Amino acid sequence: MVDLHSTIVAYQGFARGEWVMDCEAVILAAGLGTRMKSRLPKVLHPVLERPMIWWAVQAAYQACGAPPTLVIGPDAEGVRQAAGEGCRFAVQRERLGTGHALAQAEQALHDSAPLLLVTSADMPLLRAETLQRLIQAQRENDGPLSLLTARVRRTRGFGRILRDGQGAIVGIVEEAHATPEQLALDEVNVGVYCLRADWVWPRLRQLPLSPKGEYYLTDLVAMAAAQGQVGWLMVEDEEEIIGVNTRVHLAEAEAAMRRRINHQWMLQGVTIVDPQSTYIGPQVELGRDTVLLPNTYLLGTTRVGADCEIGPNTHIRDSQLGDRCQVRFSVLEGATLEEEVDVGPFAHLRRGAHLCRGVHMGNFGEVKNSTLGPGVKMGHFSYVGDTVVGANSNIGAGAITCNFDGERKHRTEIGEDAFIGSDTMLVAPLKVGRGARTGAGSVVTRDVPPNTLVAGVPARAIRKLDQDD
Repeated sequence: MVDLHSTIVAYQGFARGEWVMDCEAVILAAGLGTRMKSRLPKVLHPVLERPMIWWAVQAAYQACGAPPTLVIGPDAEGVRQAAGEGCRFAVQRERLGTGHALAQAEQALHDSAPLLLVTSADMPLLRAETLQRLIQAQRENDGPLSLLTARVRRTRGFGRILRDGQGAIVGIVEEAHATPEQLALDEVNVGVYCLRADWVWPRLRQLPLSPKGEYYLTDLVAMAAAQGQVGWLMVEDEEEIIGVNTRVHLAEAEAAMRRRINHQWMLQGVTIVDPQSTYIGPQVELGRDTVLLPNTYLLGTTRVGADCEIGPNTHIRDSQLGDRCQVRFSVLEGATLEEEVDVGPFAHLRRGAHLCRGVHMGNFGEVKNSTLGPGVKMGHFSYVGDTVVGANSNIGAGAITCNFDGERKHRTEIGEDAFIGSDTMLVAPLKVGRGARTGAGSVVTRDVPPNTLVAGVPARAIRKLDQDD
């Protein structure tokens, strides 16, 4: 085990780039995942919006300072795409075990970095900091191999760590081949290793064939123990080593990742009233003193400013919210809210909606591809699409813009200080001038001059308005 001082020194050295290329990562991602009972490859199943493989790649990238090499199956184009730019790939055409999988990466990695980090694509909760500590443990180990272990309440099918009377690791026994005494052991092999590259490549060709006809990386541990000390690092957080083999495991991993992210934001000054019912994606940014109420979903590239109140029962994706906004019982998709905007309940902001400072959008309103200027009021049961609304205008209850003629979308322009009466239909293309008004139930098919009242079906000019009207 490495002490805390060594871990801090190792992390600082990594941050300075001193060890960037002394260790390269390999991620094993060729498993079929048959227990998922899915047409989608196991490692592409999402955990908080991101495929499992994405989380594994990010952790390995951060730990080693370079994109990892992935061992994938022969039909894994989706895995290549999900892994991201910079990754290298080795193909395991026959699934003959973890040892055979690593051997497929030899050509890509032989004579490269002196250390090799081997991890798995179906463990999305492994932290980069844990992998960095394992790498440092192997740097300080005279033997050829170090591995992660954990003491667990649920063994989850992991192999058991075997130690001698002095506490040294001497081997691993797979759960399927363990004796009752060995099954009672609570220290398990996580399946993550850091190895000397010059040692491991020839040893892979010496692995024995298992009763299942496969070659296992776990057999390297006994080989290493025979030649020197096996290094080890114990993972303290049992959730970090959740491996996903079934949909049940996937739900456990999702819940654990959600707890981790929510915990991080609470430590940074965000109030989360009910963390168990709050979903925050990995790319979301939150300002201090923002309050998230139950059943809030913040997903995609959403950014929420400071002193906001979001929820309850609110779903926001790929949207930008300024400071001091309030959104209740609403759905936002690709929307922008400036400061002090009040939305909901039961509002729907679709892509391209832009609400300027101080806008109020109330019950059952919908805005799409439109800008509502500063101070606009849109109280209830209204639809605004492909429209620009000037500052301090009022959109009455039930007013709508008729922006689609069956073939094309058309624009509507509403000037500043306009008043759109209840149940008005604005048939685009249309311009409503500054200070103009429409009577309740009007169908406006022609441009409205500034400071003019129109009413009727179709709407006609009734009179010019004084500025005091």
